[in-house]
Formats: sequence, structure tokens, C-alpha cells
Amino acid sequence: MKKMIIILGSLVVIIGIALFGAGMYFYNVAIAINDKDFLAAEPSKKDDPWKTQKEWYQSAPREKRSITSDDGLKLNALYIPAAEPSKKTVILAHGYGGNYEQMSPYAKLFHDWGYNVLAPDARGHGTSEGSYIGFGWHERKDYLKWIDLMITETGSATELALFGVSMGGATVMMTSGEELPANVKVIVEDCGYSSVTDELVYQLKDMYNLPSFPLIPVTSVVTKLKAGYSFGEASAVEQLKKNKTPMLFIHGDKDLFVPTEMVYENYEATTAPKELYIVKGAGHAEAYVKDKKGYEKEIHDFVSTYIKE
Repeated sequence: MKKMIIILGSLVVIIGIALFGAGMYFYNVAIAINDKDFLAAEPSKKDDPWKTQKEWYQSAPREKRSITSDDGLKLNALYIPAAEPSKKTVILAHGYGGNYEQMSPYAKLFHDWGYNVLAPDARGHGTSEGSYIGFGWHERKDYLKWIDLMITETGSATELALFGVSMGGATVMMTSGEELPANVKVIVEDCGYSSVTDELVYQLKDMYNLPSFPLIPVTSVVTKLKAGYSFGEASAVEQLKKNKTPMLFIHGDKDLFVPTEMVYENYEATTAPKELYIVKGAGHAEAYVKDKKGYEKEIHDFVSTYIKE
């Protein structure tokens, strides 16, 4: 009997070590800051649909802004003032593994409408400090600070729009559940996920053909220990239930990275004024390039309802 107990105990220890090792592996793949080989490469200059926007972005009068996060990280952003003095400002949120240099299409879009543009680098991305990806959860608190900074800089009468794509979409949705100042008039999210758990369960199946249990719970524990949050906390849906800000939801109907069904769950979660725009034939973060005129019109019509020209 004693021998059996020792054998069983040893098996439990071995299984525990193996699971922890698997959790560390998937933490490094998904959460830790490092090269993400599975991310799609930028389009070549030859077929780049955003060549004009990128050229404008590089030549625009760029300024730098920075804040210090609640946990002591220096976070940086690019600021482009409107061509004429303006009380309208958009705060952009880029996607997973990206940086503010990739936000040129959206920056130019709003700038052409007379907005000041603030494009932060999320923690652990681009020029900002940080060793892990927060998937929008820690970033929601960072965006409260960016909002306060813009109100301080542009005045108490400033009107703010939040816009995010992919992880940035999840970031602005998660931000929406916080107590926002009245200056935040409207939010636009493009292809954000419903929760970190849902997205990682989907990716685990899609990339590795593995079940969620026990890898997702174990990786969540590792993430809590190393990054200070668990997957169960980081839910756009739960934040949207508290949202009071008008929101436009955008998604492609061929999205295979953040599955399209997630946008319906997000959309149903909020009782605030809202609209849903599904772009036919668009994969992940392809809605703008697939339907430029329609995309611009949908955003302009929705945003201008709450922030006047």
C-alpha cells in the first residue's frame, strides 16, 4: 500500500511538472514579449494598399507623448495635432504584436476629419516598456491615463473617440466598462475578441488541435503569477455589460483569427446605443481594405452622430 502511495504521489508530481512546463511554453508563445512567428507579415511595398497613408503618416508633424502606468511602466505614444486647432481627438489602439506605426490608415482617416490623433504603443509593444501582452486587460487602465492626458492637453471641452483594431478592439471594449469621463463620446471597435479565454481556446484548437483543458487553466495560472492577470478576468463581454458609451462594432465575415461569431456576442452584451457592420469577404483586420468607401461611411456616420463636425 505504501509503495502504491509513493508511485501515485510520484505520478502526480510528474504530471504537475509537465503541466506547469506546458503552461510556461504557452505563456511564452502567447503572452511573453518575443518574436511571434505565427503573425502575418506586413504586405510588401509593391502591393501595399496603404502606401499613401503610410507616406502621410511619416511626413505628418509628429510629437511624442508618454505616461507612467499604475505599475510603473513608461508608455509612449505618437501625437499628431489636427491641421487646425480642434477639440476633437481620437485615441487609437493597435493589435496584438503591433505598434503605433501600423495605425497609419486609421490615423489619416480621423485626421482628415479634423481630429487630433493619439496613437499609443501598448505595454510591451513598440517603444513602450513591458515584458508581457495584456490582451487589453491591463491596457484598459493605461487608456484611462491616455484619456486624462488628452483632456488635460486639449481642454475640458474636448470630445474624444476611442478606436481599436483586433487586440486594440478588445482594449477599447474593455476600457468601455470603466468609469469614463463625459468627454468620451463614442467608441469604434474592429474585430476584437469576446474574451481572452475564448480567443485562446479558439487559437489552441486552430493552431495545435488541442483541447482547452487543462492547458488554458494552467497557462492562466502562470499568467497570473508572471503578468498579474488571469484569463477569466479579461472579458470584453463582461466590460461591455457596464458600458454606457455609444459603440460601433465592425467585423469581417471571413475572419479566421478572431472568429466572426464573437462580434455578435460583443454586440449583444451592451445596452448602449450601438450599430453592427459586417464586411463580406473580409478576413481578420481586413474590413477597411475590403470595403474602403463603406468602412469610412459607416464610421463617419456613426461617430459624427455623437461628435459633431
